[in-house]
Amino acid sequence: MSAEFSKKKLFIETLGCAMNVRDSEHIIAELDDEYETTNQIGEADLILINTCSVRERPVHKLFSEVGGFEKVKKPGAKIGVCGCTASHLGSDVFKRAPYVDFVLGARNVSKIKTAVKTPKFVSVDINHDESEYAFGEFRTSPYKSYVNIMIGCDKKCTYCIVPHTRGDELSIPKDIILNEIKKATNNGAKEIFLLGQNVNNYGKRFSSSNGQKIDFSDLLNLISQIDGVERIRFTSPHPLHMDDKFLREFSLNPKICKSMHMPLQSGSTAILKAMKRGYTKEWFLDRASKLRALCPDVSISTDIIVGFPGESEADFEDTMDVLEKVRFEQVFSFKYSTRPLTPAATMPNQIDDSIAGARLTRLQSRHNEILDEIVASKIGQIYDVYFEELRADGMIAGRTDNNFLVQAKGSEELLGKFAKVQITQPRRMVLNGQII
Repeated sequence: MSAEFSKKKLFIETLGCAMNVRDSEHIIAELDDEYETTNQIGEADLILINTCSVRERPVHKLFSEVGGFEKVKKPGAKIGVCGCTASHLGSDVFKRAPYVDFVLGARNVSKIKTAVKTPKFVSVDINHDESEYAFGEFRTSPYKSYVNIMIGCDKKCTYCIVPHTRGDELSIPKDIILNEIKKATNNGAKEIFLLGQNVNNYGKRFSSSNGQKIDFSDLLNLISQIDGVERIRFTSPHPLHMDDKFLREFSLNPKICKSMHMPLQSGSTAILKAMKRGYTKEWFLDRASKLRALCPDVSISTDIIVGFPGESEADFEDTMDVLEKVRFEQVFSFKYSTRPLTPAATMPNQIDDSIAGARLTRLQSRHNEILDEIVASKIGQIYDVYFEELRADGMIAGRTDNNFLVQAKGSEELLGKFAKVQITQPRRMVLNGQII
């Protein structure tokens, strides 16, 4: 590269899940020859929004954001729409926002260079196969590495748009995964975060013979043997695939962080059937009970939707019953909202918003009470914390093995290192402590 060469500027806004974060890292890596990132949108030559279609009003969010970009961008700067909302809107984006230069779906990240150079480029093929594509290296954090182990989703949950935006499920061959992790640990990452829509269904389908027969439990074991890997996290597993082998590997492998996300969605077996989740209330409670028995230090997080079409008071009480029995350490809870292309959007017996809102308030209030009891029990406890974030007022933050956020007085020399912290002042969102 000549001394006169100056890279263009790339501004990228990432919405939604960790998979979108990893997609944005891939985009940055693919464009690295010509672009460097900037936080100043006004100086950017290329402005990207990597969209999410799971939460409420994603289309409104998209056009609100790109409208703002158009007002502040410098002359000649390009705007690209990427991700899940791009997948299902396609060229309709241009009708609403003609100043957008290209649209790139969630399964088409490898085409970003072509997209940037092609006027009004659109690629939203939800079954484009990138499972063996060799993306360049870029990571937002030097301390933690996100690694995709699969793409797409074969589940047909009636409320979910993801199969229509990320396509059919394909597992990434284990050798590609292991090599990527080795590169990350060689560059200093100690924590590996595995990503997929249903990670514990890994190994069911590969796009070629390069994918040897292997399941998620065996993959976890192989990753734990890589030099430099000290912590393994993953999201999201599916309750349906939480067999005994998986729970044993999770509980007994010391490299696997003792934090499990178990997306409940509803505690009612009838609603779970309407959602096409594939398990019952009893199965979920059995798996959670076995997990707590095998691994007493585990923290369990979950997702819950209230007000799904047809949800009765009795159905909602079943959800509250699961909340009481499992006592989740973290709950991501939402009122049901319709998504395009999903069967639930046209189901009868849609629940009135005021009823759903009252149920959500009750659920969240009770969980806050449970959480207050959980965090109060942390006073005086000592945890190994992996520090990865500087905060204001001389504070440094990181997470325990079981995923509690901990904050203590400390300096940047602790970043990327472990230290023992005694908890002195626990709060719902953060455990304050003192390094010992």
